[in-house]
Amino acid sequence: MRREPGQLFYLATQGCKVNQYESQAIRESFIADGLLETHDCALADIVLVNSCAVTERAVLDLAKLIRGFAALTPKPWVVVAGCAVEADRERIKAMTAVDEIIAQQDKGALGHQGQQSQPFSSLRISDYNRARAVIKVQDGCSHGCTYCIIPSTRGRSVSRDPEDVVREAQLLLDAGIREISLCGINLRHYGRDLSPASDFWDLLAAVDRALAPRWAGRARLRIGSLEPADMHAKALATLAQCRIMTPHLHLSLQSGSPEVLRRMGRGHYGPEEIFAFLKGLDEIWPVYGLGADIIAGFPGETEDNLTETLNVVERLPLSYAHVFPYSERPGTPAASFKGSIPGHLRRERAKLLRQAVERKRALFLRGLLARPHMDVVLEDNGTGMNEFYVECEVKTEIPQHARELVRVVPTGVSPFGLTVRAVHNQSEKENA
Repeated sequence: MRREPGQLFYLATQGCKVNQYESQAIRESFIADGLLETHDCALADIVLVNSCAVTERAVLDLAKLIRGFAALTPKPWVVVAGCAVEADRERIKAMTAVDEIIAQQDKGALGHQGQQSQPFSSLRISDYNRARAVIKVQDGCSHGCTYCIIPSTRGRSVSRDPEDVVREAQLLLDAGIREISLCGINLRHYGRDLSPASDFWDLLAAVDRALAPRWAGRARLRIGSLEPADMHAKALATLAQCRIMTPHLHLSLQSGSPEVLRRMGRGHYGPEEIFAFLKGLDEIWPVYGLGADIIAGFPGETEDNLTETLNVVERLPLSYAHVFPYSERPGTPAASFKGSIPGHLRRERAKLLRQAVERKRALFLRGLLARPHMDVVLEDNGTGMNEFYVECEVKTEIPQHARELVRVVPTGVSPFGLTVRAVHNQSEKENA
């Protein structure tokens, strides 16, 4: 891809946090090469779309984006990279406004040095365009859920060297970032390809050991979506020892029905293991945020299967969940499964699950009002995220700058989360 100093570039990022990380790496590389970022695509010389292919809707959204760029005068040079290139290459090539596509394995060439290290991409970051940063520690997936296209778009699982993760985390903290999420496509596969072999909990322990002496109480770690099968005794032991971890986890649950999980290719865990883990977690974190991903209306899902999932939701101490009606993804085994659920039933089931989750969320937020204080990482618009992964709006003057960890007191519940006030004087801080 040709790029010249002084050109204006516009980045559009679809999909997951791994894509967000990769876009930040591309942003830093472009700026290092003398390009200037614009947030108005009409001014851009180059538009780069870091695409997603996890659902058919993502590709339709990509096509809509491309049509918008085609209507610009003068039209920018439009480049498409990311998972959609691997899943729907010919379809994207046929989009008349697309001038160039970049394969997933070549995305690393957009990063610093313009080279790709093996086996992990050369994409690196030293800062972030938001207050809370993401570090990619793992890529690809070697499992193969029946509904998922990602193994064919990102390839087998590859892991990042722990020392490299620590170095990048230190760079981000030195740049003023005060919250870092360790993310991947499937964290359960982290470390299997390293020598000696390890796992994600080894990585988390290593990062915490390296950062906690300087940053405990001043910055914090969060971790991305976890496979329930990765929640076991070693996980509990690691979390108990970590000094800079936030009390928050997010589960790639997908269903509460063992039968549906087997059809999804996820029969390696069940609800009872999750409940056992959370019983142990209660002894480590008296209060914690818990999220989940749930798919409603998977092929063959019966009313009894739905009831099983609803029962699991009722038993889990959820503070939020992302609930999706099942969407056929061409190229996946599940797209041809028998027992397809009509679209209106998928949406109705998703609505029932969301309502159940919302009741849990309301209880969780009301419980947080009783806390004497919490800490929020500030964005530049007066909002931020607390340690429990609840969005907070600060209703008082904030003396600190964006990215800072600010001590706050909860004052109310709002549609998006909590309203809070900043703690200003030292005596109040000590009492809080």
